[in-house]
Amino acid sequence: QVQLVESGGGLVQAGGSLRLSCAAPRSIFSISLMAWYRQAPGKQRELVVGITSSGSTNYADSVKGRFTISRDNAKSTVYLQMNSLKPEDTAVYYCNSVGWTIGRGKYDYWGQGTQVTVSS
Repeated sequence: QVQLVESGGGLVQAGGSLRLSCAAPRSIFSISLMAWYRQAPGKQRELVVGITSSGSTNYADSVKGRFTISRDNAKSTVYLQMNSLKPEDTAVYYCNSVGWTIGRGKYDYWGQGTQVTVSS
């Protein structure tokens, strides 16, 4: 089972910034739809932002203007730059990769999650 490797979470004060990274297998990264989800305690996992292989993005309203997703196909890594963080952004953030190949068929891979805590 393929697992994505995340890094960059931590504790930050409100108004601060963090950058999350997620590395995916080189063999699928450039063709994959990559996304960040988050799950706060007692809440359902929700989509934060997704980015297609061509660079089109879709942000949740709650993070528009504050978060920026980017991808580096040469490094097989997707990033989430989070600025102006709020306490309500506190959650475990998960990286997700979906797509299809002849060899794998349809795939849907997840990272292990990284904790982001924003103090007020």
